[in-house]
Amino acid sequence: MNLDKSFLKLKSYCEYQNFKGWDPYDGLNSKIFNALPFKQWDLARLAWIQGFKRSPINFRKIFFVPKQYNAKGIGLFLSGYCNLYELAKKGNNSFDKKEEFLEKIIFLADLLLELQNKHYSGVCWGYNFDWQARRLFLFPKNTPTVVATTFCASALFEAYEITKNEIYLKTALSSADFVLNDLGRTPHFNGFLFSYSPLKGNNTVYNASLLGAKLLSKCYNYTKDSNQKETAKNAVIAACDGQQKDGSWVYGLLPVQSWIDSFHTGYNLDAISTYQNCTDDFTFSENIERGFKYYIENFFEADGKPKYYHNQTYPIDIHCPAQLFVTLSSLNKFMNNKGLAKKIMEWTINNMQDPKGYFYYQLKKGVSSKISYMRWSNAFMFNAMTQFLKENSKL
Repeated sequence: MNLDKSFLKLKSYCEYQNFKGWDPYDGLNSKIFNALPFKQWDLARLAWIQGFKRSPINFRKIFFVPKQYNAKGIGLFLSGYCNLYELAKKGNNSFDKKEEFLEKIIFLADLLLELQNKHYSGVCWGYNFDWQARRLFLFPKNTPTVVATTFCASALFEAYEITKNEIYLKTALSSADFVLNDLGRTPHFNGFLFSYSPLKGNNTVYNASLLGAKLLSKCYNYTKDSNQKETAKNAVIAACDGQQKDGSWVYGLLPVQSWIDSFHTGYNLDAISTYQNCTDDFTFSENIERGFKYYIENFFEADGKPKYYHNQTYPIDIHCPAQLFVTLSSLNKFMNNKGLAKKIMEWTINNMQDPKGYFYYQLKKGVSSKISYMRWSNAFMFNAMTQFLKENSKL
C-alpha cells in the first residue's frame, strides 16, 4: 500500500476542485427542477432527491446542479489540514510545508465564517441544498443541524489552536448557544436526546444527540461553564442508558430506525470519548469499552473489508472505513489495532479510490455509485486519512 501516493492524489483532486463539489442529496439544487411546478409537491421532491442519490449515473450536469461549497465538507477539510500542519511541524514534509498548510487553514476557516447561519441563538451551519427527508419533512437550504454545526465548530477550535485567531475561537464557542437554546430535548431514560435541528419531529437519533454533547464538551474545555458540562452529560446518560447489553446502539428510537450500523456507532463512541477527555468525567468508561468491543468485532472483516451493518456487508459506504480511523484516534486505540487499521486502509484504497484520486460513495453487490461527492466521500476520507497519517507517525 502506497498511502502517501494515494493521499496526494486525493489532495490534488480536492484542491483542483477548490473543495467544491456535488452531494448525494443535492438534487433539489437542479435549475431545471426549480423551474417546474413539481417543486411544490413533497412526493416529487422526495422522488427527485432519491433518484439522484440512488442512480449510478450522474445526471447533475444535464440537470444543471452546480458544484458548491458544503459547510460540513469544509469543516472536514479544515480538520484535515490542521492534522497535516501538525505533521509538517514535526518535520514530515511529504505532503507540503507547514506554511502552505497554514494558508489553507486560514482560507477554509474564513470560508466557514462566511457560510455560518446567524439567525439563531448561536452560530450554526446547515447544508447547501433543500432536503426532503421524508414525505412530510422538508429541511430548507441552510437549515442548521447539530451534525454540520459540530463538525464545523470542532474544526474552528483546531484552527484556533494553530493560528490563535480569536475570531475562530469566539465563533466556535458561540455554537454552544445554538445547542443549548435552539435544539429540542426529548426525555429518554435518565437524560434526554437533542434534536437533529431546530425543526420539530427529528428528535429520536442517538448519534445526532451525542454530537450535541460532543460540541458542548469541546466548548467546556475552554469555558469551564458547568452548564455546558452538565447538559452534555445528560445527553450522554440518555445514550448510554439506551445502549444494548452487547454494546451496540440502534440508530434511533422509531421502529423504522432500528438498524445497527458501523459509522454511526463510531460517531457515538467518538462523542462519548470526547466528553470524557474534555471533562475528566470517566463515568462512562465501561460504556465506551463495551461499545468499542462490539464495534471492532462486528463491522470489519479479517481481510479489511468494512461492513455497513452488524449483520450485512453491503452497501459499503465510504464512511464505514473512514470513521474507523477517527474513532481509533479519539479513543486512543490506534496502536492496539494498527494491523486491522492498515488492512482496512489498504482495502479502501484498492477498492474505493478512483484513478483520478477521489473516493467512491458506495459499493453495492450490483452496480455501484462511483460518483465523486465532495462532502460525503472526499472530505470525509481526506480527514480520515490525515488522522491515519498522524497516528501512524507516532508508531
